[in-house]
Amino acid sequence: MPENNAYGAANVRWDLSDLYEDAEAALTDLEQAASEASDFAETYRSRVAELGAPDLRDAIERYETIQERIGRASTYAYLHWSTNTNDADRGALLQRVREEGNRINQELIFFELEWIKVDEARAEQLINSEELEPYRHYLEVERLHREYVLTEPEEKVLSEKSVTGSSAWTRYFDETVGAMRFELDGEELNQQDILSKLYEPERELRQRAAASFTEGLLEEQRSLTYIFNTLLADKASNDRLRGYPHWLKGRNLSNEVDDETVEALIGAVTSRYDLSGRYYALKRRLLGLEEMMDYDRYAPIGEADTRYQWHEARSLVLDSYGDFHEEMASVAARFFDEEWIDAPSVPGKRGGAFSHGAVPGAHPYVLMNFDGRVRDVQTLAHELGHGVHQYLAREQGLLQAGTPLTTAETASVFGEMLVFQRLMRLEDDPKNRLAMLIGKIDDTMATVFRQVAMNRFEDRIHTARREEGELKAARLGELWVETQRAMFNGEVTLGDHYTHWWSYIPHFLHTPGYVYAYAFGELLVLALYARYQEEGDDFAEQYVQLLRSGGSDWPHQLVGRLGVDLQDLEFWHEGLGAIEDLVAKAERLEQQLPTNGQKKTSASE
Repeated sequence: MPENNAYGAANVRWDLSDLYEDAEAALTDLEQAASEASDFAETYRSRVAELGAPDLRDAIERYETIQERIGRASTYAYLHWSTNTNDADRGALLQRVREEGNRINQELIFFELEWIKVDEARAEQLINSEELEPYRHYLEVERLHREYVLTEPEEKVLSEKSVTGSSAWTRYFDETVGAMRFELDGEELNQQDILSKLYEPERELRQRAAASFTEGLLEEQRSLTYIFNTLLADKASNDRLRGYPHWLKGRNLSNEVDDETVEALIGAVTSRYDLSGRYYALKRRLLGLEEMMDYDRYAPIGEADTRYQWHEARSLVLDSYGDFHEEMASVAARFFDEEWIDAPSVPGKRGGAFSHGAVPGAHPYVLMNFDGRVRDVQTLAHELGHGVHQYLAREQGLLQAGTPLTTAETASVFGEMLVFQRLMRLEDDPKNRLAMLIGKIDDTMATVFRQVAMNRFEDRIHTARREEGELKAARLGELWVETQRAMFNGEVTLGDHYTHWWSYIPHFLHTPGYVYAYAFGELLVLALYARYQEEGDDFAEQYVQLLRSGGSDWPHQLVGRLGVDLQDLEFWHEGLGAIEDLVAKAERLEQQLPTNGQKKTSASE
């Protein structure tokens, strides 16, 4: 495995003592939560409908305190496990905390169920009361699920079985993928490191990496296929019991967005697959290839692949944030100074990157696998965007701090944009500017077009599992290639090996329906950044207030304060137009590149 010492991240490990000193302290806190939950149930069961606003607020505050204890213990166990998923003791702790947290929540299920069943007029009166203003949106959102909740005993059974059902299978998936090793040129690499080879300038290396990755996936194909089928069936069962009209309904409700808005987003993006094809045709020309293969998509433009030391990445992100708003840089700096980040790629560590919001009584934590590339700097900017958002939203309290997935990506993608624009300003050479711009468009294509293509794959596999029964790996691969190929508009060839690449993507299992939120967030940020360019400091202040608001109102209301109308169906086409502008800019830079040693000239020169 590559050493991270050369890039200065080897010792950047997080300190979880702000949560607990050790596992025993976490378990003790869960015992306290269990006791409090029992008292809470004894006090309020069968009484929620009769509570006045002051008493309902007292009840919510007690409920929030219990959830904070459960959340803190769950966060500790998950983060402790994430840095070494092969450690059996850490896995056992994670499972124990999940099981005990689940049992405690079963004591509390009655509270939200009783609130949902309160008469509409009475509920509206309470929601609009002064005493309940700090919890207004939480109370509104809970009632969105009125049509789809079951009885309390039924909800308890679903909750109980999820621990040994969906949660257990997703953990098994994570541990299986985390333990996989891929042999390349005499080295054994983990998933993070083998996939990083697809960003290398040498084409033969990319091809060998793709073959090695595929070989590793094939070794686990039977297990991965079974995991997918089991979780697809589990969701189908839950959706049927709840009466959801389609597989995405539950996700849309959680995202606080109507079906029509999601359909408009997906329709707008799929209608512009020609733009995706146009971009990959440009990249094929820039790479000098006759045929663009799937493993060429992330190849860098230019001979050098710049690497950054950890301290350089830190400076780039903090300076970019500081140029935008001093408070963003100040909060982000705490992640470095107070050991809230775990950065090196080490054996057993969970792949990818995330920012875990933890609980308002603590602070967020960022995990990534840093290997010094430009995309790692962008990943750091992305996750710290999440982290700043989560930190500032803590003042809303646990029940309203979190945002739905559709707007959860706003701060992260905006953070990436700030760093990208800074890098572009610092670069004068057209060739280097083009290389950086191509890297940015690569990410945008992956965030918008690829994620929507993956949504189309999800749609197909959920439908197929319900109509056809258990799906063979070949059938899953067929649906994967079919939906992926569409986005390239004939400009990228997908090799036979690519048929198996559906099997390692965790979002399909952890959070079914999640992926369209990436496209939602990217297009939203393109609109917000355009307003920042027009308004400057005034926008920056409004933006920070947006982050502070967390999930305290409907998404369209919160971003509407910044001049964006999420309910305008043409909004998505405006964002796609901004992507087209980036592609056109890259095409103009292409014209400035030398041909046969000479700079291309325009007709007027």
